[in-house]
Amino acid sequence: MKKFLLSLSLVCILGTCSFAAVKPARIGVLAPIGQDEKDIIKWSENVAEAEGKSRMFKNHNVIVIYDDLNSMIMALKAGQIDRFSTTSYTAEYITSRHPEFELIDNNHNPIIGYSLAIREEDRKQLMGINLEINDMRADGTLERLIRENIINLGDKEPIAYDMPKIDGADVLRVAVTGDLPPMDCILADGRPAGFNTAFLAELSRRIKKNFELVSISAGARQTAISSGRVDILFWTRGVYNSKREPLPYPLDKTVGVSISQPYLLGSRTAVSLRK
Repeated sequence: MKKFLLSLSLVCILGTCSFAAVKPARIGVLAPIGQDEKDIIKWSENVAEAEGKSRMFKNHNVIVIYDDLNSMIMALKAGQIDRFSTTSYTAEYITSRHPEFELIDNNHNPIIGYSLAIREEDRKQLMGINLEINDMRADGTLERLIRENIINLGDKEPIAYDMPKIDGADVLRVAVTGDLPPMDCILADGRPAGFNTAFLAELSRRIKKNFELVSISAGARQTAISSGRVDILFWTRGVYNSKREPLPYPLDKTVGVSISQPYLLGSRTAVSLRK
């Protein structure tokens, strides 16, 4: 019996003890619409099964939801989480401006598609919006805006583009968060900036509607549109496979809205403190 215990102790000391406790990773995520921590784990399992890949969030990990990006960044700095998951564009933006952070796990699936969510009573306008998004993609405008305001931004400050003022046109209030820079960015002086303003200014000119930008946090998106505070959400997240075909597992489970064609596709990755 003593020999058995000694052998077992040596095995554990050498790091091969099979029942040793595994410390769960604490992973921050930006608040999805209509999903809690358990839902996100299930979402990851569904996507992994559809993609034939391993789960992004293992069952032994702890998911921590944050209503805004700044709170999540501060939690990582304070050691309250081990890493946070976000789009690769945002991860690259953050790590280029925070030398204490590094980008990890840059091969996360699935592909996330970002779309406008418009109030259900205004869904008749969605056909025109979809047509213009498709035209912007076909004529190269969308690619140019993504390249100028996201891919090639580097360490430059995002530009705050002015919204067109169209006399006599309807006004649609668009919720922007600043929680996915440089895609959705708010400058220090409170002005929306970056790709969100470039894309919405172009869309405004094409559909002949005025956009009023309303700043909210990511966690307030569903409340903002359900209450009538805004008519459109600048971003809601759908899921696509490696062939860019839509999967029936949206990351944002919105209610009372219709969803546009995606104007941007991006991979998911994670940010941690630099070791």
